[in-house]
Amino acid sequence: MNRELIIDSNLSEVNIALLEDKNLVELHREQINNKFTVGDVFLGKVKKIMPGLNAAFVDVGYEKDAFLHYLDLGPQIRTFNKYVKLGVLGKANLTSHETLRREKDIEKTGKITQVLISGQQILVQIAKEPISTKGPRISTEISFPGRFLVLLPFSNKISISQKIKSSAERNRLKRLITSILPENYGVIIRTVAENKKVAELDADLRDLTGKWESIIKKLSQLKAPHKVLSELDRTSQILRDLLNESFNSIHVNDPTLYEETKAYISTIAPDKIDIVKRYKGRVPIFDYYNIGKQLRSSFGKTVTIRSGVYLVIEHTEALHVIDINSGHRVNKENSQEENALLVNMEAATEVARQLRLRDMGGIIVIDFIDLHDAKNRKILFQKLIEEMSKDRAKHTILPPSKFGLVQITRQRVRPEMIVPVLEKCPTCNGTGEIKSSMILLDDIENNLNYLIHDQNEKMLTLCVHPYIDAFLTKSFMSTQMRWFLKYKKWIKIRPINDYQLMEYHFFNKNGDIIKR
Repeated sequence: MNRELIIDSNLSEVNIALLEDKNLVELHREQINNKFTVGDVFLGKVKKIMPGLNAAFVDVGYEKDAFLHYLDLGPQIRTFNKYVKLGVLGKANLTSHETLRREKDIEKTGKITQVLISGQQILVQIAKEPISTKGPRISTEISFPGRFLVLLPFSNKISISQKIKSSAERNRLKRLITSILPENYGVIIRTVAENKKVAELDADLRDLTGKWESIIKKLSQLKAPHKVLSELDRTSQILRDLLNESFNSIHVNDPTLYEETKAYISTIAPDKIDIVKRYKGRVPIFDYYNIGKQLRSSFGKTVTIRSGVYLVIEHTEALHVIDINSGHRVNKENSQEENALLVNMEAATEVARQLRLRDMGGIIVIDFIDLHDAKNRKILFQKLIEEMSKDRAKHTILPPSKFGLVQITRQRVRPEMIVPVLEKCPTCNGTGEIKSSMILLDDIENNLNYLIHDQNEKMLTLCVHPYIDAFLTKSFMSTQMRWFLKYKKWIKIRPINDYQLMEYHFFNKNGDIIKR
């Protein structure tokens, strides 16, 4: 598979597009100076304990307090809090992480009041960015992702990526990590660690443990709320998490970001540094690589596939709904069941792409075209699983029901990606309704009466659509003439081709708009 990363940097944000075989599959936007990114570590202060929710609200410096549930504390929260307290008091040098005596695990059915108190300073990590009116979701199960490993302080587990299929390789990696892993640490072995040597894994591990120890040592100099560690920017995160042999080019339009990207690539994959290329063309980089066109066709309520099949995507407060329509894709040689299966298989690929592209999270319900044969429903289910396997977000897919509905839950950690492709109608202002032509004349005359009698305007010009101008001015006893006889003032009327049919404005003698 041909994979390309296109990075468009401007003054306010960095846009990162991931292409697979020239098709846009992921779009990431990073605001410059975003203060609350998934993975950031904060020294926070417990503001309020909510026993009814078995949760606490923690001040991390955001306008809304962050939400910390009991289940996000982690089994070793007491040991964790003890070590953090040593750091806050400036006594972290008295003991090391490896020699700290572990406390007993907390019970899964326990109460948060047994662990936290109001006013307590606590180290937390952003698990979900602020979304809509909600503050960040946080956790005290802090993890530090590296190139090959994810470090878990105060854990005793060694997990291996499910994408590493070889049992021999899994056993080798577990044996290597066991031999170099310090006490009181756990790790998750990432997919890119496959076939790596112990020296590379050990270097990654030492870097991560050093990062954790440095955080604890500087806590005594900080006062909550305070950010103590920033996650890598989105560009570096994607390179760290996705970069492998299938990437064959990274194009960057900003010279500074280009140098930073090359420097980062040289540290994590020196053999891939030549794939980073600086884009110097005059055409915007997204337009040059056909990303702009794909964005316009991939966002919005209706998404059409080349064959004529189209998806209708609706968003509600509780869930997302995707309806599959066959359009004009019909093969007369096939039966209705065969045509439905072909349409559904094609739509499954696009659905998986849309979920990644829009980063849709929560509950997604997909209304596929009805399949009456259980065998075909199974084929569709396997196809959807296959396509969704490319998605890095955690997700669960339920088999199609007899009504053709498929339910998916997908992890949401950031606000959904929205690219506006529609503009508000200037005539109806987005309501879908315009003022009735029957009352237009009355409305104009009421405003005219107010301007002349109450505002004492001397010279008025009424600008209207040419059709309305003709209605008001043509004929001997026109409306314009009737106004002259009534108000003893001549109201000048000007036709404006750019006006909407029911649009009108009054102007004074200086040409200033005074009434709509």
